[in-house]
Amino acid sequence: MAGEQNKSRMNGSERAAVLLMTLGEADASEVLKHMSPKEVQKIGEAMAAMANVPKESVSDVLGDFCDTVDEQTELGIGNDEYLTNILNGALGEDKAKGIIDRILLGSHSKGLDQLKWMEPRAVADIIRLEHPQIIAIVLSYLEQDQAADVLAALPENMRVDVVMRIATLDGIQPSAIHELDEMLEKQFSGNSDNIRTSAVGGIKTVANIMNFMDSSLESEIIEKVKEMDEEIGTEIQDHMFVFENLIEVDDRGIQALLREVSAETLIVALKGADEGVKEKIFKNMSRRAGEMLKDDLESRGPVKLSEVEGGQKEILTVARRMAETGEISLGGKGGDEYV
Repeated sequence: MAGEQNKSRMNGSERAAVLLMTLGEADASEVLKHMSPKEVQKIGEAMAAMANVPKESVSDVLGDFCDTVDEQTELGIGNDEYLTNILNGALGEDKAKGIIDRILLGSHSKGLDQLKWMEPRAVADIIRLEHPQIIAIVLSYLEQDQAADVLAALPENMRVDVVMRIATLDGIQPSAIHELDEMLEKQFSGNSDNIRTSAVGGIKTVANIMNFMDSSLESEIIEKVKEMDEEIGTEIQDHMFVFENLIEVDDRGIQALLREVSAETLIVALKGADEGVKEKIFKNMSRRAGEMLKDDLESRGPVKLSEVEGGQKEILTVARRMAETGEISLGGKGGDEYV
């Protein structure tokens, strides 16, 4: 019973950290090589914060991992055709195309991969003198939260132009990819193989990037986009998913999300949430857990708005990741586009 309670308090990053710590340094390093920068950062933070993990919790994590592996198959692993078929079957050709292109092209693109490991300001310094269309392509390939930070670090007079170009980006021509690769090759002495047209960018990409920006900067950019093109600005807003939209996620989705979010993050995020969202959360917790959360909220003093927004964005990041892997389905604005 105690093991179950300890396991339930662990989020996904913490469980992954426990698993990697049992592998040893060499094997853990090999596993981390296959993860994204954000995943490495999350798991690294979890490792650094861990101390005195109970034996029962380690056993539970290893048991869950073995059960998961037993359900998997090696059939088709590493095969582009197999990957294309299963994603088309799961998501439909339209939704799967962008994901497939990112995976297959990304595997051949050393320059873009290196950008993902860099600080946003450093990326901005590298691309700020490039053509806005090249900047738009680069931001479309980065993780949305990193792209948001890069966009914020760009000169103010460039931001709206770049956002407009991402919103109207309808696939990338080989010549544009060549131009991008040449620029990255100069910076990193990289190279590119198998150049192909890729479907990146568009309204949804902009909306995802904007979701990670500070509220004031996001509003400023949206207003300027609307001044240039009212229809595009409105469409971007319609596809954005904000914290209040969690009220439209089904109960099973909320329960799954809560298992991946730490209690401290949830408390901070809910300090600035409306009553509807709070009730949605309380409804999907046990009575005892809900009462404890309410007590914590009442006893917690004033919290800075920036901390509340940070907590909410952290939860939204987890929600979007779970939606992309099909674990939950997001409701709200543009909800059907996230699964």
